[in-house]
Amino acid sequence: MAGFVGILVSDPWLQSQFTQVELRSLKSKFLAMRGPGSNGSAIMVRDLAAEMSRLKIASDDLADIHVDFEAFLRAYLKMQKNSGGRSSSSDFLKEATTTLLHTISKSEKASYVAHINNYLEGDEFLKKDMPIKSVTDDLFEISKEGVLLCKLINVAVPGTIDERAINTKPMLNPWEKNENHTLCLNSAKAIGCTVVNIGTQDLAEGRPHLVLGLISQIIKIQLLADVNLKKTPQLVELVGDTSDVEELMSLPPEKILLRWMNFQLMKGGFKRTITNFSSDVKDSEAYACLLKVLAPEYIINHSGMNVKDLLERAQLVLEHADRMGCKRYLTPKDIVDGLPNLNLAFVAHIFQKRNGLSSQKKQFSFLDATQDDTQVSREERAFRLWMNSLGISTYINNLFEDLRDGWVLLETIDKSSPGIVSWKFANKPPIRMPFRKVENCNQVVKIGKQLKFSLVNVAGNDIVQGNKKLILAFLWQLMRYNILQLLKNLKSNSYEKEITDVDILNWANNKVKDSGRQSHMESFKDKSLSSGIFFLELLSAVDARVVNWSLVTKGENEEEQKMNASYIISVARKLGCSIFLLPEDILEVNQKMMLTLAASIMYWHSKNHRLANA
Repeated sequence: MAGFVGILVSDPWLQSQFTQVELRSLKSKFLAMRGPGSNGSAIMVRDLAAEMSRLKIASDDLADIHVDFEAFLRAYLKMQKNSGGRSSSSDFLKEATTTLLHTISKSEKASYVAHINNYLEGDEFLKKDMPIKSVTDDLFEISKEGVLLCKLINVAVPGTIDERAINTKPMLNPWEKNENHTLCLNSAKAIGCTVVNIGTQDLAEGRPHLVLGLISQIIKIQLLADVNLKKTPQLVELVGDTSDVEELMSLPPEKILLRWMNFQLMKGGFKRTITNFSSDVKDSEAYACLLKVLAPEYIINHSGMNVKDLLERAQLVLEHADRMGCKRYLTPKDIVDGLPNLNLAFVAHIFQKRNGLSSQKKQFSFLDATQDDTQVSREERAFRLWMNSLGISTYINNLFEDLRDGWVLLETIDKSSPGIVSWKFANKPPIRMPFRKVENCNQVVKIGKQLKFSLVNVAGNDIVQGNKKLILAFLWQLMRYNILQLLKNLKSNSYEKEITDVDILNWANNKVKDSGRQSHMESFKDKSLSSGIFFLELLSAVDARVVNWSLVTKGENEEEQKMNASYIISVARKLGCSIFLLPEDILEVNQKMMLTLAASIMYWHSKNHRLANA
């Protein structure tokens, strides 16, 4: 059996900042720094300097004091914060969040500025700053107000932020800017960005590497939004049968894009397989072939196929793309240098403009079995985004496929209840033997029962088989457990009784009543919640200035209810709540999402009340 030894840290908050994979690696580094002859459990702070320097992390103000492992972890976090934070483990987002070296790519910056200018130049609030010049630091200065990033999120995923919640006065004070940054970060999490290492202060200071990392993620999400079977069912043309469709559904968007590119290159007789958006495309030969297949009518002089100079060939490829109306923001040198982010964006633009796939729906009939109903789809989205927001080592692209080996579920459980997972009995991916996956999933179910989840007739193999109903049921209970534990940990007396749904319900009703308002909810499935008035009054009760009542409707019809629901979500995120529901969840009074919304507001209020009284 593959062994993986778990490491338990006494401070739950400190434990939550790392995955077990990271803790194991850091523990090894810590022990190595102590040296083979060390008997104690501590090292000298001055000894951190060489190691942190080797890791390219700035280390300042080091002193001659002893450091145990937990102090080492705190120093590591602080030093990483000063140098830009840890990178994400997700292949999809890794480039965007690798910021330890503090390097800023001028080409990427120019590309992102061009993208922003193209999509936001007509914005009423931003017009005074547009177009942004890429040769200056204007992008980072403008970002300090928080408006630009919020607007960019809405470009990537329209409707994510109710723009009525964005502070857009001509002159914003620091408090209003901070609200915009809080809204931005919570909304970025809600569309799938990894923001574990980014805080509102980083955005307020306009830290270039962190701002560009966030912008890169937002733009990638926008460009790859259609690279999936749900949005582009024609992608089924890339595979042969149902089992291959399941494999395709489990791939992250950039891997699907690579498969699509190779599919088109095969049509053009291209002899190589493209495996990345860097070294494999530097010579532009694949691009020339791809554009010849997709847009042969725009070819002039073979679009560079017979040109030997790499820069000249790349220039001809870009001119071909321009003629077919493909927006692109990279230069010939960017192609030759093999910049992966910009080449990925270029191919995504080509896919958006012309994917070359069949539009005959009869080819996609067997996809019907893979289509989720609306409720399942919304729950899958909420749980997937919630899990990704926890900072686990694996970025989840497809909930039901990515959880089947049990490892990600164990990581998520460990974030919610540090130390409860028996890592020495866990099997680390890649897992080739099916029974190893079952072992992981059996431990998941065992822990679930230990946490008193309702798991009647549920076995580990149900997760391995991708049983959607059972997986969603388990994740709901885990998400609920997580928020209840967060609330419990805020209590000064750790021996107080467990917090229940009724406690949250009563707290919400009492807060509204104490504020002098009349709204009341009987339960989290109370149909009156669809108007949105109760939650707006609750938000106003915890922070009197956060709701602009002139923007609130009476909620008497569906249109007014939807406006209120959209406003509730953005106001809650602006306040500081990390939530993943959609306006439809409020309109339909989704009991689960109503509970998480109320609990998130309660957590924010309790946390801030505790800090105020500290």
